[in-house]
Amino acid sequence: MSATLQSSPHLHGNASVTRVMYTVLLALVPVVAAYIWLWGSQVLWLLLWAGGTALVAEAAVLVLRKLPLKVFLRDGSALVTALLLALCLPPTAPPWVVVVGVLFAIVVAKHLYGGLGYNLFNPAMAGYLVVLVAFPAQLSLWPVPDPQPYSAEISLTSDSTTMATPLDKLRTNRLQGKSTAEAMTASPLFGVFPNGVTAMLALAWAAGGLLLLVTGTIHWRIPLAVLLGLGLFSGLAGWLNPVGHAGALFHLFSGGTMAAAFFIATDPVSAATTPRGQIIYGLGIGLLIYLIRAWGGYPDGVAFAVLLMNICAPLIDYFTVPRAYGE
Repeated sequence: MSATLQSSPHLHGNASVTRVMYTVLLALVPVVAAYIWLWGSQVLWLLLWAGGTALVAEAAVLVLRKLPLKVFLRDGSALVTALLLALCLPPTAPPWVVVVGVLFAIVVAKHLYGGLGYNLFNPAMAGYLVVLVAFPAQLSLWPVPDPQPYSAEISLTSDSTTMATPLDKLRTNRLQGKSTAEAMTASPLFGVFPNGVTAMLALAWAAGGLLLLVTGTIHWRIPLAVLLGLGLFSGLAGWLNPVGHAGALFHLFSGGTMAAAFFIATDPVSAATTPRGQIIYGLGIGLLIYLIRAWGGYPDGVAFAVLLMNICAPLIDYFTVPRAYGE
């Protein structure tokens, strides 16, 4: 009796965890370049803190779980989680904030659920949410962009070198009863208009996302659904009430929209997997992002939206399983 498995069809692909993760790291190059151009070499220190913490934490947990270090440390998953988390933080975030976020992402959100392939929640967003709730002051102010490569370090102690993001301004001004136009023009150095700093970052994320699409690392359904969900609802609200709500363009090019659409919502483990399910999943993320931005207690709702839809992903897949041939 032959021990060889013979059944057809067998489809073999060249995708592997390592290949996928290193493709994602390559796709992050435009984002890192944009951050360095805007805020200088201090961004590299942030990434080094995040990457080093992730590798140490990953190695420690692998030893405790008696898993092979060489195999799992080389797959790049820990580095992807660390860099995605770090790029969601202000460039001048204290190192201990980065360490706390990455430790939670690797140890709790990833390995506590069984490791890569078993995590219910997106680890990077879980770690980001912990530091967002625990250290709001450290995450609320971003340094004023200084588009000169390797510029001098920006001090967080000076009011003239830090500022809130466009979404922070929008929420604060709305609470003060000011119009959307006032909120969007209150801070000239950030926002889609007039100088496009936020748009530049969004386009950098989109450029990396395009690479992921071209290489087949991610599918088009989730990014398109996220952008459509946010764009349609924000556009409708802006059309119905332009004084009280920003339009689709502002929301699509502000905050972590592009990062969520291409890099975070597309996590193959925590996202929906069926074709129809991916559309529903992405639309849900887009809708939740807008609802939280418009009426929630936090300026940006990306992390909350992704984690909430992570919870719904198994149920979405259950009800959207494609019919078997012949049914």
